[in-house]
Amino acid sequence: MTHPDRNDDAVKDLVRRHWNDRAPTFDDASHHGIHTDDQRDRWSSVLREWTGDDPRQVLDIGCGTGVISLLLAGLGHDVTGVDVAPRMLERARAKAERANRSIEFYRGDAEALAVPDDAVELVTARHLIWTLPNPERAIEEWQRVVEPGGRILVIEGYWDHDEPWDEYEEIHDNLPMYDGRPPDELRSVLTRHGLRDIEYEPLLDPVLWGREPHHEYYIMAGTVSR
Repeated sequence: MTHPDRNDDAVKDLVRRHWNDRAPTFDDASHHGIHTDDQRDRWSSVLREWTGDDPRQVLDIGCGTGVISLLLAGLGHDVTGVDVAPRMLERARAKAERANRSIEFYRGDAEALAVPDDAVELVTARHLIWTLPNPERAIEEWQRVVEPGGRILVIEGYWDHDEPWDEYEEIHDNLPMYDGRPPDELRSVLTRHGLRDIEYEPLLDPVLWGREPHHEYYIMAGTVSR
């Protein structure tokens, strides 16, 4: 049974609970973690192409176990990761320590960041928008923390699951972008919120996901124009 009138705090609490419970095994899935050198190299190549060669101040929102954060740090960027789930952050910190990467991870809300205006050059988020009760509010918040001319980069997809599972059985009606969105739809949302120079490309190389991709994955970026 879903509860469309459930308040945001209750929805976010169930989202946090879901990802806390999944933290110990999250990286085990081939399409979540990094399992081979080829997979790491392929992701690094994609991220280098989209972030450029110059080091940037990056805020990785919804960082989870730090997969993208560590890859970006490996490319020379100054990375901070934020996530709602403490157990995900524990794993991210442990992975960064093992890799000898200096990355700050802290708990936070993607829709209300404890970050000053114009604090970073780049915001990144992988498979996050579908988990948010107010995704368009989040996009506005991400623009607030990015300096003018900076970029917002998302790795997203459209998965159209048959049925919601676990905590999402209760809250999927409260998540406007549940199941993700096709790239043209997300591009329209970003355009409506003022991002410019929006580009995207499919991410369908099996090496990226450790298997043949089962969904319509893509990467998209736009420039903050305020």
